[in-house]
Amino acid sequence: MTNLAPKIKLSNGQEMPVLGLGTWKSFESEAYQSTKNAIDIGYRHIDTAFVYENEQEVGQAVREKIAEGVIKREEIFITTKLGGIHHDPELVERAFRLSLSNLGLEYIDLYLMHLPIGQKFHNDSNVHGTLELTDVDYLDTWREMEKLVDLGLARGIGLSNFNAAQTERVLANCRIKPVVNQVECHPGFQQQKLREHAKQHGLVICAYCPLARPQPARQWPAFIYDEQAQQLAKKYGRSTAQICLRYLIQIGVVPLPKSSNKTRIEENFKVFDFELSAEDVRAMEGYQTGQRTVPFSGMSGHKYYPFNDEF
Repeated sequence: MTNLAPKIKLSNGQEMPVLGLGTWKSFESEAYQSTKNAIDIGYRHIDTAFVYENEQEVGQAVREKIAEGVIKREEIFITTKLGGIHHDPELVERAFRLSLSNLGLEYIDLYLMHLPIGQKFHNDSNVHGTLELTDVDYLDTWREMEKLVDLGLARGIGLSNFNAAQTERVLANCRIKPVVNQVECHPGFQQQKLREHAKQHGLVICAYCPLARPQPARQWPAFIYDEQAQQLAKKYGRSTAQICLRYLIQIGVVPLPKSSNKTRIEENFKVFDFELSAEDVRAMEGYQTGQRTVPFSGMSGHKYYPFNDEF
C-alpha cells in the first residue's frame, strides 16, 4: 500500500493533500514523466497552469495512471490556472475549457487566477502574453470563474499572487469564496502576515518555490546549504530540502516542490513520518530575509501589482 499525504479541508469542504507536485518549468516529456513518477510514489496533488505549457502532458500522465488502475479520478487533486491573457470576462470560460481539453479531464479540482493582472489577448498560443497589460478588474474575471463552479467544471476556485487587500476585495464582492491563495513561500520568504490574514479569512496558503529554486553553484539559499541547515538535517537523518518542506507543512502551508528528478520527487514526499521540534521550527524562522525569487517586476507599475503592499 502506497503511503499518502494527509489532507487539509478547504472552506468549501474539498480535501486537498498537504503536499503537491509543482510543474512550473517542467516541459513536455519531463512533465509527463515527473507526473507519472509522482503518482507512483504517492502524490495525489498535481499543480499545473495554462502558462506552464504542460497541461497536455500532465493530463496524459494522470489519465494513464487512471487507466492502469493506480488511481481513480476522484483520488487525485488537480489544480490549473487562468492565464493573464484570458482575464477578459468573455474569455474566461473558453480559456477554462481549453485547459480542461488539454488535460483531457471531465472537471478540475481547483482553478486559480494566476495573477490579479490581465494581459492583452492576441491569441491562445501567445501563452505568456506580453507586458501589454490591461485594466480588466479581477472582480469581473472572478465572477466568470464562479460560473465554472455552477457548471460543475471546477470544484473549487482560488487566487494566486494576490495580496491581503486584493483578497479582501474578492471576499467582499464574491458569491463563491476563494479557497486558497498560491504564493511564493519558503523559509527565506515566510509570508507570516499574509498567512495570518489567510487563516482569519478561511483561505489555505499553497507555496510555489518552497525551496526557493536552489542554486548549488552559489550555495544559495542558506536554509538549504548553510551549516545550521546541515546540522538540522543530520539531527533528523533527512536532507535540508526535507527539513524545509516539513517546516512549511507544520506552519500550515501546502508546499508544491517542483522536480523532474525521480529520486528528488520521492525524497520530497518523505516528510510525513517525522516532526520538527518547536525549537527547530524557530530556527527555521531565523532564515527570513524577505527576498522574493519571483517578483513579477515587469508588471510593477500596474494598479493591481500585488507586491507594493507589505503583504
